[in-house]
Amino acid sequence: MNLFNRGAPFRRADRTEPAVTQPPTGSSATATAVLRDPGLAALTGEWAIDPAHSRIGFSVRHAMVTTVRGAFLEYQSRLYFDGRDPSRSKAEIIIATGSVDTGVEQRDGHLVGRDFLDAATYPRMRFLSTAVEAVGPDVYRMSGDLTIKATTRPVVLELTYIGHVTDPFGYQRAGFDGTTTINRSEWGLTYSTRLAEGGAMVSEKVRLQFDIAAIRTPPAG
Repeated sequence: MNLFNRGAPFRRADRTEPAVTQPPTGSSATATAVLRDPGLAALTGEWAIDPAHSRIGFSVRHAMVTTVRGAFLEYQSRLYFDGRDPSRSKAEIIIATGSVDTGVEQRDGHLVGRDFLDAATYPRMRFLSTAVEAVGPDVYRMSGDLTIKATTRPVVLELTYIGHVTDPFGYQRAGFDGTTTINRSEWGLTYSTRLAEGGAMVSEKVRLQFDIAAIRTPPAG
C-alpha cells in the first residue's frame, strides 16, 4: 500500500478515490516465506480505497453497559500492496476529524469539540505505516504511527486479507479488514465523567476498525 497526495481534497463516501504515487522499497525474506497464495504476487501495485464500499470506524463502551459505534466520512488515502514481499507494502490514511458520524448530532458535536477531537484546532488525524509483516496466509501485522491532535504514538493493526475479484466493469478489487485498540488518553483525549457506581461514562479503550475495499490503480501512462 503507498502514500497520500497532499494536494487532493478530502473525499466523502460517495466520491472518487485520490491518486497514488510510486511504491516504496525494501524487502523481507521472512514475510515472503509466510506468503502461501502465489496468486497474490499478481496483485502487486498501487491501489486506492473505494470509499463507497469501505468504512473507517470506531467503537467505544458507553456508561459501562452499551457500545457506541461511529465512522469518519471524509478521508484521503493511498496504498501500495506487494504480493511477493508484504514487508514492502505501505499505507497512509488522513482523516478529517470533523467528519465523525455516530448517528446522533448532539453526540457528534461533543466529539468534535475541545473535550475530544478539537476539530477546529486539529482538523486532521493520520495513520502512516512503518512496517508490515505477514503472520499467516491471509493475516498481516501492520505497524504504524497514529497522530491525533498533537500526539503521535505507535499502533499495530491486525489485518485480514478477504480476497480479490474483477468486477463487471473490469476493475480489480481487493478487501482487507483491520483492527486495533487504543487508550484514548494517550492521545490527549482525556475527557472523563465518572459514574455513581464507579467507572467512566466513556471508556478509555477505543477500538478502531478499517473495513477496506480497494481498487487497483492503472499504471501511469
